[in-house]
Order: sequence, then C-alpha cells, then structure tokens
Amino acid sequence: MRTNLFPNISIVLVETSHPGNIGAAARAMKNMGVANLVLVSPKQFPDEVADFRAVSAIDVLQQARVVESVEEAIKDCQLVIGTSARDRRIPWPMLDPKSCGEKVIQESAGDHSIAILFGREDRGLSNQELQQCHFHVNIPTGKEYSSLNLAMAVQIVCYEILQATLSETPEQMWDLDFANSADMEHFYEHLEETLIYLGFHDPQNPRQLMNRLRRLFNRIRPDKMEISILRGILAAINLVDK
Repeated sequence: MRTNLFPNISIVLVETSHPGNIGAAARAMKNMGVANLVLVSPKQFPDEVADFRAVSAIDVLQQARVVESVEEAIKDCQLVIGTSARDRRIPWPMLDPKSCGEKVIQESAGDHSIAILFGREDRGLSNQELQQCHFHVNIPTGKEYSSLNLAMAVQIVCYEILQATLSETPEQMWDLDFANSADMEHFYEHLEETLIYLGFHDPQNPRQLMNRLRRLFNRIRPDKMEISILRGILAAINLVDK
C-alpha cells in the first residue's frame, strides 16, 4: 500500500533524460513520505531501469502522472516552486531548502495544491518555466563541485518538507483560495493584451516588462477573488474607446 503523507504536494520532473534518475527520485520521495510524482515529457518512461532504481518505490512510478507540458502539470496549483542554481538578470523571491519545506507545509495545511519543479539534468529549468514559479529554491553546495544528481536534489527538498512537519509552524489563514497557475496565466495574457491596447507595452521591444510584472504578481500571490477583480478592471479598460 502506498504511503502518502502529503497528498496535495507534487514533485514535478521536467524532461528527465535518464530513466534511472526517475526511479532514484521516486525512491528518494518515498523515503520522505512524498508520493505524487508528475513527469513532464520524460525521454524514456516507463522503463526497466527506472523500476530497478526505484527499488521498493515502484508504486510511486506506477501512479506517476505523465503530461506534455509544465503548464499542464501546474495548472491547478496555488503554489509553484522551481529549483534553480542560476543567478538571474531579474532577481526572484528565493528560498533555501529549509524555508522551502516550512513554506510548503504551512500552505499544504490550507489544502493548497503545491508543485515543486526539478529541471533537466544538463540545464535545469528554462527561464520561461522559472517565471511561472512563485518562488525559486536553491540548494547550497561547495564551490569546487556544485553539481547535484537529480535524485539528491529531490531527496534534500523532500527531507526538509518532512522535517518541517516535526516543528510547530503556525497555520496561515486566508478567507479565499489563492489563484492557481492556470488562473494566473489567463490573467497575464489579459494584462498584456490590455497594456498593448493602451500603447504602454510594445511586444517588439518588451524590455522585461512582462517578466517584472510576473514577478510582482507572483510575489503578491492574489486570491481568486482578487484576480477576478483585476480582470474585471482590465475588461472595463478594453471597453473604453481611445
């Protein structure tokens, strides 16, 4: 029988190239009581090598959800965290593994759906994928050799999630659910269309405008009613003739 201590937390592996890494990640997850695995366009899955590396976590592989895009993987999530080892031109809200675990447990207590994204073995998550995240998490390493195996990274993050349940963290109360990823993407499309309509945004010369607005609203994390209000304002603007 599959043990899942965290039913609303998903580990999302993006375009994993080696099936052995998928199996090892599944084993790392099950060690820490995490069972929801989502695979975005894996190069080779299902596979005997993945089963072999999973050992007693084959049930995690059997229940894994395979999707074609990150958007599909996170569309119902109210909190999305992406792993990143890179310095970015536009800084993003950052977490270390410990604060990531605490944040995830705090929000999972409110029945929020949460996804933690892990990128490709050779180049991680793309800039576009990272921009869909509310937070980035970075795992500190020694300077001499900073490359972590995918399963190691999954194990560290899942360990901190489990560890956070052992400490008392006050539950964050909110009257409405946060907007999920799909809601936010529709809002960003609506916002960009309106800014173009107003002549404020030139898509041929964007100058990081939409990236910075994404960072702003991801940091604020509007709830469903707030997004509805914002989209109502945008709709009203679009009804006004220039």
